[in-house]
Amino acid sequence: MDNATDLLETIEQETGPSPEWAVIWLHGLGADGHDFVPLVPELARPGWPAIRFVFPHAPVRAVTINNGVRMRAWYDIVGMDFPTRADGEGVDQSVLQAGALIDREHARGIAADRILLA
Repeated sequence: MDNATDLLETIEQETGPSPEWAVIWLHGLGADGHDFVPLVPELARPGWPAIRFVFPHAPVRAVTINNGVRMRAWYDIVGMDFPTRADGEGVDQSVLQAGALIDREHARGIAADRILLA
């Protein structure tokens, strides 16, 4: 990824044609966007408008608390205590990347108040 606003690779599932809603669903540490795809059929309900589920893959980065092993992570986890736990630069990068996905959904015709981040 060249910069923080490059679009992340994603998996997409739509519950019907011409989605009116979008859910951007972030996975956990070491997982990827494929993890929640099997839930989509369970989340669709008869009579609901079509929903586009977007499952991005976090960047692969070294995770300090896991002995520097490279894995998918939204940010580095440096330690267990609060002051050292978060990687501010990584969090900022992930916020920008999530924002780019939100912007893309809006550009694809989804109203801003119908885009959810999970």
